[in-house]
Amino acid sequence: MTHPPDAALHRLIQRLLPPFEQRGMDLSLDRMHRVLSELGDPCSNTPAVQVVGTNGKGSIACMIHSGLSAAGVRSGLTTSPHLVSWCERICVNQKSITLVELHQRLQALEPFAEQHQLTTFERLITAAFLHFKANEVDWMVLEAGLGGRLDATTAHPQRPLIAVGAIGIDHREHLGDTLTAISREKAAAISPGAHVISAAQLDPVRAVLEEHTRTVGATLEWVEPLPDDWDLGLPGTLQRSNGAVAYGALRQIRKLGSKISDPSIRQGLAKAYWPGRLQTVLWNGRPIRLDGAHNPAAAAQLAQERACWCDRQHTQLWILGIQAHKQAPEMLQLLLKPNDFAWIIPVPGHESWTLDRLSDACPNLVDQMGRANDVVDVLNGLASAPGSWPNPSPLIAGSLYLLGELMAQGIIEAK
Repeated sequence: MTHPPDAALHRLIQRLLPPFEQRGMDLSLDRMHRVLSELGDPCSNTPAVQVVGTNGKGSIACMIHSGLSAAGVRSGLTTSPHLVSWCERICVNQKSITLVELHQRLQALEPFAEQHQLTTFERLITAAFLHFKANEVDWMVLEAGLGGRLDATTAHPQRPLIAVGAIGIDHREHLGDTLTAISREKAAAISPGAHVISAAQLDPVRAVLEEHTRTVGATLEWVEPLPDDWDLGLPGTLQRSNGAVAYGALRQIRKLGSKISDPSIRQGLAKAYWPGRLQTVLWNGRPIRLDGAHNPAAAAQLAQERACWCDRQHTQLWILGIQAHKQAPEMLQLLLKPNDFAWIIPVPGHESWTLDRLSDACPNLVDQMGRANDVVDVLNGLASAPGSWPNPSPLIAGSLYLLGELMAQGIIEAK
């Protein structure tokens, strides 16, 4: 059987995924429950580990999936957002769904999705469930998209294990303005009898997790960062905390009956790969760093990581594209040290913070910011300037959509 070429498949898939602006954000589990029931409950017999939090969810999910694969446990992984292709969001044993398979899953789902008006995210999660069932996985690893209480991944009926990434303030328009409110939305994904694993959290978050697990009869396990003798595939000191959560989840999956050895866990965490997170890449042979930090909590973590290669007295050059609904002023106050400089650029295809708005919001940083059209504009300027390439390398951050656009256009290449 012949299939359309990739470009045509991309167009066909896009037609099956309504634009966000058209469908919007409509948080509810009713639609998912109805559709899954009509589809014969495709995930009812397969347990899942659900990963919730604000930052680090993708890293934790990626490491759990990598550990399961290294142990020979057949697993499916769904994450969001993608950087270049929708196919990145659905994997089985570290192999992404193909364009042909994704189109087939979405097409089979289309009558149900239209009848029940599923959002794009709900369609993708349901397609993932169908793909995982077809591939007979033993475990599903589900990264929650937003919140937890009403997230599409929470429609999975059998989630004995909840892994929690760092919880901070983001998506205030949907989850609330305070850490306590946001934490409650995320903790609400925890069901009675579940085992919850978390690294250290801020005090309001810790209090909510302890209260909710006690109320619903779940168990809560706190883990310490992995020691330095653990080789991790993901760079950065923060990944030691994420790795500890993944390790705890894998140990718990072992207790639930899967054959997973400690050496296979170490192997899986060492091989884990998650692009766009403290990633060093090349532009015309010159090194640059990428990080998807897009909220104050992630910016604070990135500022801590930056201290590992550059102290306050040295200059870090930033290229920042931040969507207009994000807390950009707070991010800049955390990121920019006295000798730093940041070029402010738009995120392609998204309403973004401008230099003028940021200058009004951050008058103390006016002399440390400049305007540029795009990333290439800045990099060309740096390459043509007298002297050597900046050391430390320029750092591009503020939006995963920005990083994805760079990758899609082939502007950067893996180191």
